[in-house]
Amino acid sequence: MKLLALDTSSLACSVALQVGEQILDRHEEQDRQHTRILVPMISALLAEAGITLRELDAIVLGNGPGSFIGVRIAASVAQGLAFGSGLKIVPVSSMAAIAARVFSETAASEVVVAQDAHMQEIYLGIYGSDDRGLPVDVIAERLHGQSAIPELGKARSGQCVAAGYGWQRYPALLAANRALIDDILDIQYPSARHLLPLGADLMRCGAAVDPEDVIPAYLRQKVADRSAPTHP
Repeated sequence: MKLLALDTSSLACSVALQVGEQILDRHEEQDRQHTRILVPMISALLAEAGITLRELDAIVLGNGPGSFIGVRIAASVAQGLAFGSGLKIVPVSSMAAIAARVFSETAASEVVVAQDAHMQEIYLGIYGSDDRGLPVDVIAERLHGQSAIPELGKARSGQCVAAGYGWQRYPALLAANRALIDDILDIQYPSARHLLPLGADLMRCGAAVDPEDVIPAYLRQKVADRSAPTHP
């Protein structure tokens, strides 16, 4: 399978390319640089692998939730590339990509991902893993304030860890939930490399869509409707 994955939903601009068993990636954490560096990163990976866009099976899109402007950048680039090359897009949760990395690198049985949603709130997701180590939703992703998360500890088994920038951004959130979290990991932003297995799995399930049918996962519509920019 040949897949291109991209995510700009956070401070990180992340691109990965899978060609069979080979994976190439670029990952840079640069504030407000996504529009400048994303397309050159994609071009560099394709050139390194020696393939063209038309040879891909699909584009895997980190679809948020996250920065409104960041989510829109990745969606727009993915749509433009897909339209021009006759490809479909596989939208994948950017927060699930964080969970996928956690499960690939640790023995955790549950991960709580918190990303900064601004307005003193986070985007919250809680994930377990299936028998392949891929994340599965424990709760639906949602907005949450800096308060106790009622679902934590309800079905406690194994190690529960926290990941995502939201835990650093809001110390009160961590203080309200620390007793039910075993470890705070320094995994803050989505990585396109970890979008790839999620995208491949969803593609096999028929979840690829035409580029015009991509709907970014903003979660907070009133932020998406604001005229003032929110930078990644």
